[in-house]
Amino acid sequence: MAKQTKYHIGIEIDKLTNSIVNTISGDSFPTDVHPISKSDLKNVSKKNGWVFDWAAEAKLKDRHVFKLTIRNNPDIIQGLVSISDFDDHYYLHLIESAPYNLGRNKLYEGVPGNLFAFACKTSWDKGYQGFVSFTSKTKLVEHYEKNLGASHIGGHKMVIYPHDALKLIKKYYPF
Repeated sequence: MAKQTKYHIGIEIDKLTNSIVNTISGDSFPTDVHPISKSDLKNVSKKNGWVFDWAAEAKLKDRHVFKLTIRNNPDIIQGLVSISDFDDHYYLHLIESAPYNLGRNKLYEGVPGNLFAFACKTSWDKGYQGFVSFTSKTKLVEHYEKNLGASHIGGHKMVIYPHDALKLIKKYYPF
């Protein structure tokens, strides 16, 4: 079984969209999520403005790292997520928006919500009813409750239960 990480999720959900939205034009772009490749990892390094060591994360046997891209543009990574199968739910270890999708001058909003929805959909598709857990930074517990419908179950632990997971899945993956 996979182990929880030392990381506490500290990304803010800027906006729940049905894709990602360009902050300049307001245009909405459909997205795809794919496993990250070795060639992708060359561009998602600290020297390129990424916070986490995604190459090290991708090497861990119990982790699955995925990239969010705009449909038909698979080489430009909008965000990354690392999840593990805990045999009855998925655990979200890390999540990060691309450096150009952070702060006041971000290019796209909706990236974090999209990646949380992907984790819920992966859980749903596996037969876990969308259950996802993660460890939150203290100051963001209420933020995740409000924006994702996550439940605080003690300490820093958060869970997205089926009802709220389905809301996220339907938002980003309409049937």
